[in-house]
Amino acid sequence: MKLDIRETGPLSVNTYILKDDESKEAVIIDIGGDFEEIYNELKQEGYSLKFILNTHGHFDHVLGETEVSVKYPEIPIYMHRDDLPHLERCRQEIKAFGYDIDAQPPKITDFIDENSDLKIGKNQIQIFHTPGHSKGSLSYYIDNKLFTGDALFFRSIGRTDFYDGDFDTLINSIKTKLLTLNENTQVFPGHGPSTSIRDEKLYNAWLK
Repeated sequence: MKLDIRETGPLSVNTYILKDDESKEAVIIDIGGDFEEIYNELKQEGYSLKFILNTHGHFDHVLGETEVSVKYPEIPIYMHRDDLPHLERCRQEIKAFGYDIDAQPPKITDFIDENSDLKIGKNQIQIFHTPGHSKGSLSYYIDNKLFTGDALFFRSIGRTDFYDGDFDTLINSIKTKLLTLNENTQVFPGHGPSTSIRDEKLYNAWLK
């Protein structure tokens, strides 16, 4: 499994492109914009985009998905149902961050949760519901890689001062859903550098 990482959109979201060489399938996790270059590379390398996964519905993580729908109108775009209000508030949240962007929120094709059965090639995608940063935040575990969105960062945690954020809920999500994974699990957050479960157990002061 190959992993490409790009910073996209106005808030430099980490966009993750997973590529399975055997099936030639690709999956994108969170795309904040700048899809044209990714599109061209996937076409050039011969990968077929299977679907888009959203860790949550905040505008900076979804702004590129309308562009995806233009290029790939048949591609599924997945998110947890509880984050639908963020798409409905998309323009309001953009203005709250001081941006003048007339963005269309993406059209979610289906809602997923911990019981959803998703794969890339032969690799099962394990889904964790990790609310706290937002009510519908999801984390994805694939091939010993954990994609946490804005729940868990390198020695930090996500903000909980948004309208549906909750600090205690976030801490509980991280401790009961994520820190129970193998300590060698690589952690890829929604912004900033990668880390590991072991590092977060040892050094993340928020989780003591």
